[in-house]
Amino acid sequence: MKIRRCAAVVKGGRRFSFAALVVVGDGKGQVGCGYGKANEVPPSVEKAVKDGARSMMKVTLEGTTIPHEVHGRFGTARVVLVPARPGTGIIAGSAVRAVCEACGIHDILTKSFSSNNPLNLVKATLNALQQIRSKSEVETLRGVSL
Repeated sequence: MKIRRCAAVVKGGRRFSFAALVVVGDGKGQVGCGYGKANEVPPSVEKAVKDGARSMMKVTLEGTTIPHEVHGRFGTARVVLVPARPGTGIIAGSAVRAVCEACGIHDILTKSFSSNNPLNLVKATLNALQQIRSKSEVETLRGVSL
């Protein structure tokens, strides 16, 4: 999703290292993000994918969208995810869009506030997706049936 280049100045010149941010998902309600650093791009991406696979989480979906509106935050980044009707598509910026696509969400409206840092936006989106509860989950938590 995002590759950053870092330069350390040494006696012979600049030494570059790379950090990769990757979003992984199965497109069926599981998603995670990973961050990897290495001296070359391919190893950093491999490390990030491995890290992302380790941090996968299950998301409750309702068809091609989410069951209800949620707010997520991480650092200064704030994200609002709103369910949308079928055919709407993913209305989101690049960081939030990557998470939604990897998760398997096809119709959603989003808005991000405060930060445009991709890492913080991805983590804020994952925080929002963690808060989603299905109707049956809420019924069992409250001990009622509707």
